[in-house]
Amino acid sequence: MTDARWAALDAHIAAHPVRGTPEEMRAAFAALAPRGPAGRSVTLGDVPCRRFGPDSGAPILWVHGGGLVFGSPETHAAMADALAHLAQRPVIVPACRLAPEHPWPAPLQDVLSALDALDRPADLGGDSAGGLVALHAALQRPGKVRRLMLLSPNTDRTGASTTRMPNSARDAMNDDAQDLALAQLAFGDDPASHPDASPLHSDLTPLPPVFLSAATHEVLLDDTLLLTAALARAGVPATTDIRPGLCHLWMLWPAAHPEARRTLETLAAFATAAP
Repeated sequence: MTDARWAALDAHIAAHPVRGTPEEMRAAFAALAPRGPAGRSVTLGDVPCRRFGPDSGAPILWVHGGGLVFGSPETHAAMADALAHLAQRPVIVPACRLAPEHPWPAPLQDVLSALDALDRPADLGGDSAGGLVALHAALQRPGKVRRLMLLSPNTDRTGASTTRMPNSARDAMNDDAQDLALAQLAFGDDPASHPDASPLHSDLTPLPPVFLSAATHEVLLDDTLLLTAALARAGVPATTDIRPGLCHLWMLWPAAHPEARRTLETLAAFATAAP
């Protein structure tokens, strides 16, 4: 990031390190994330959610990132509200249960409950670990998901990725060691051996059309590139958008940074295109 606005964001991220106990990480990420509108409280399948944007229209169900340990509808409110207004559709963000108090598959169960409570198929999306959850949910409920949207999804723990270690030094928001530590809180001591920690290697043929985006400087870049190739082999239509020079979760700051807004504009165009 060379733009002054991104330099300021780098400084903001550095001032709010997401480290320590789960409670400390949750507080730090809440302080780091931009403030957004409160949205409206809704419940889907006994899962508390926040609804942003219009009251009518086919909903977009969005699974927030945070390594399955932190994050909330509030930390993703600015992004969700911007996407809702760009797409002119409601965006609903479930307050998924978090590890280690609620290890995997608790967040997946929450998203499946929310999907099942909707009276019509929805577009489903997620960022980072939320992308992992959304990918699993789309595989388990193919008839309930019209389109799948994944921003920097966490898709592989088997060692296939070539960017986790090399990009750790330049990704302001993430590094390989912390990413692994978060996965261990959710999946156990050896995530590489957990069958659900690497959805890249699933049978992807049931998936609907997929939109993916990632940034060149982030640890999870290759998770997206590998998934793009796997979707092609499975015959699943996919659109992949790679953003140069940005860090993980850049899309959380759409009001402050044009690149974040452009990503959401591209996402909204995908979500509103004719089937």
